Amino acid sequence: MKPHIVLLAMLCVAQMWSVTAADELQPADKPVEEVIDHYIDAKLQQQNVMPAAVVDDATFIRRVTLDLAGRIPLAAELQAFLQSSDPDKRRQLVDRLLASPDFAYQQRNELNTLLMPTRDEGDWKTWLLKACQENRPWDQIFRQLMLSRDDNADDKPALAFLKARARDVDDLTNDTSKLFFGVSINCAKCHDHPLVLDWTQDHYFGMASFFNRTYLTKKNFLAERDDGALKFKTTEGVDKDAKLMFLTNAVIEEPAVQLSEDEKKARQTKEKEDNDRATPPAPPAFSRRAQIVEVALKPDPNGFFPRSIVNRHWARLLGHGLVHPVDQMHSANPASHPDLLTWLARDLETHGYDLKRLVRGIALSHVYARSSRWEQSERPAPELFAVATVRPLSPMQYSLSLTIAASHPEQLAQATAKPEDWTNRRRDLENHANGFAHQLESPGDNFQVSVSEALLFSNGSHVQNEYLRDGGDRLVGKLKAAADRDQLIQAAFQSVLSRSAETDEAEAIRQFLAAREDRPVPAIQQVLWTMLTGGEFRFNY
Repeated sequence: MKPHIVLLAMLCVAQMWSVTAADELQPADKPVEEVIDHYIDAKLQQQNVMPAAVVDDATFIRRVTLDLAGRIPLAAELQAFLQSSDPDKRRQLVDRLLASPDFAYQQRNELNTLLMPTRDEGDWKTWLLKACQENRPWDQIFRQLMLSRDDNADDKPALAFLKARARDVDDLTNDTSKLFFGVSINCAKCHDHPLVLDWTQDHYFGMASFFNRTYLTKKNFLAERDDGALKFKTTEGVDKDAKLMFLTNAVIEEPAVQLSEDEKKARQTKEKEDNDRATPPAPPAFSRRAQIVEVALKPDPNGFFPRSIVNRHWARLLGHGLVHPVDQMHSANPASHPDLLTWLARDLETHGYDLKRLVRGIALSHVYARSSRWEQSERPAPELFAVATVRPLSPMQYSLSLTIAASHPEQLAQATAKPEDWTNRRRDLENHANGFAHQLESPGDNFQVSVSEALLFSNGSHVQNEYLRDGGDRLVGKLKAAADRDQLIQAAFQSVLSRSAETDEAEAIRQFLAAREDRPVPAIQQVLWTMLTGGEFRFNY
């Protein structure tokens, strides 16, 4: 007997947010970037807000390389892009970055931060990297995270997500709801949500029911019991049996099973044996955890699953979600541009949950390319997306960029001559940067550079010995051999800040170097230290 889903018509997703009929949205075959610009610009016109200008080429290549490759551009990449007169060069740059090995690493790093922020396991990260290299669809990744087994060698590393949380059903419930569906459901555990009518205790325990039979055996295999109900007490003191209920109010009816006393005893014996066995236990006849995959992936562009990942990618690339905060998807917190979110979710679902397509569309939009400078009086609200949001670099972006900025630019350029050479170099750079990245704070809302980070750059031996070392493979080695100070200054700015020096900046550095002619290398190191630790390098603007 197969379970079936009962939809509660009085409480449906359409009541949680504004839903526009498909034929009222922008055409499905319209380019993603054009749809983005259409909806954002329409609201700006409605609000009578003139958006910021599009950034110059130097700012664009730095921004998009950080976002799509997880690093600053190489000096050679910068020069080639600035010198190109091709009117389509920005689109070509985006496509080149998406096709490069860098994108898979950057996408892996971002998904790892989302899914396993406190873990850095080799097998897990290797599995996730392979998924990104294959551009594996997001729905397939979700299915593998939820349903992989210990006896499947290819997908076994995906179990790290569940195993890290399997000892606490609350962790499984809350993290799955928040990370995949954009809903922080934990506030509805002890009582109906005090501020959001959408979420009740029935929703929390309904979601928890998908995981209440999941556990780890003594041998650390992920297992699932054949039975086990979940009960809770309402705020009125009434004991209730939790239904298997998803966030959309869809209730899954579990097949009724009548067991004799002997069968009940046999099932209890089996569970004890499963817990002790040296091989993975067999899956249950009816898997509750499998049901959350089926109900979440039921085709619906207004569903939580496609909307949540679209919103998270939008927030990552633009600094503010269409729904913000990104884990507060409910009727009391509507999207700033509901039709745009619906269109993007529909496009993602229609095109097989291709995250690369989504990223490409955002990166090619005029909205993405807007300047973070606001020359007018009052800066517009971030949800209008009239001006770019300045975003702190992630630990891996920062660490990778420090390594690249401090390296000899010509030697890095040689590594890009052949694609296979850069594939190996990027892998090595990733491994090299990983250790330092662990010493940096992951940025959150209202990020400020911490005292520990400031001390790390002021007193840490790694900064001096790695980034400021006087060697033939370092930027310091190149700069000290420069023909003149102007060449030195421009090479430093292009390698570190991905732009040319302004007139006043160049003059200040000339004077600084001239006053230290007796100690040129320490002077160069001090200039580079200032550039590497400054706010311009620390943020994506």
